[in-house]
Amino acid sequence: MPLPVWMPVAARAARSLRAVTVQEVGAGHSVYVILLHDARRRTPWGLYVGQTARDPDWRFDQHKAGYKSSSAARRFGVRLLPELVAHLNPMRQWESLDLEAALADKFRAVGIPWIEGGH
Repeated sequence: MPLPVWMPVAARAARSLRAVTVQEVGAGHSVYVILLHDARRRTPWGLYVGQTARDPDWRFDQHKAGYKSSSAARRFGVRLLPELVAHLNPMRQWESLDLEAALADKFRAVGIPWIEGGH
């Protein structure tokens, strides 16, 4: 399955954000991005943006298993995209909440057609 054509745009958008608390003592939260795919949609590719105090891989597994999951991430999640957010993690909790919303807003602003999460 080829990646969506807008992936480089999403990567540039994510790299434009910075975390001021990245790698600080006590920084234990992360933001994560999940690639979504729903062949029934006119624009089948999208992104889910979340934040967690857990390992993002473990959190992705929770979504897929239906535990405290977003229905979009559970039903349409393909894989994590750690390369989009590696420069931001880990950070303090307050900043992870701010950056979760900022990432979703940034993706919408650059024209990614389907964004879930980010709240």
